[in-house]
Amino acid sequence: MSDAHNEHESLIRTPKQLVGAVVGFFAVTIIGIILLVQYVTTTKLTGAGSNSQAPEEVAARIAPVANEGYTLKDSNAPKVLQSGEAVYTATCAACHGAGVAGAPKFGDSGAWSARIAQGYDTVLKHALEGLRAMPAKGGNPDLDDVEVARAVVYMANHGGAKFKEPEVPAAPAAAAAASAPAAPATEPAAPAPAK
Repeated sequence: MSDAHNEHESLIRTPKQLVGAVVGFFAVTIIGIILLVQYVTTTKLTGAGSNSQAPEEVAARIAPVANEGYTLKDSNAPKVLQSGEAVYTATCAACHGAGVAGAPKFGDSGAWSARIAQGYDTVLKHALEGLRAMPAKGGNPDLDDVEVARAVVYMANHGGAKFKEPEVPAAPAAAAAASAPAAPATEPAAPAPAK
């Protein structure tokens, strides 16, 4: 026989060496686990970079969704009228900015000249009531007539007109209070007699 089978001998030749190798393997594994657990538990982790339990973070999560991006308006407060430029930007620019559906383009004196020739009252009437593709008040029913008139003057004047800025009528409540005579002061009622 040849010695070919002896070429690939292992380092472990006796059962005593095998037991030592197995015990050494388990000892190294257990020491590695102990060191890993010690490394993980000694440093204090704070939620992997989040501050989710802070009072302001909790308050932001439970805040009503409707509060985001909305401005509450007092419906009983007097209305603040917008300028002609503000109304144009918010409502009219959608069509008059690009000349959509036959609308005279903002600043185009050729397109505005025929309308300006009809006169301020006619142009304002068409803006308030609507004409062809244009809805009444430009599609914004919340606009006051004075706001629409301001927008008409703003657009027409940029198209070559020389319309005068509309005057704001006095508030009806203020006018009524100013014209009504002052009511006489009433005396307090006498207390009821005790029984």
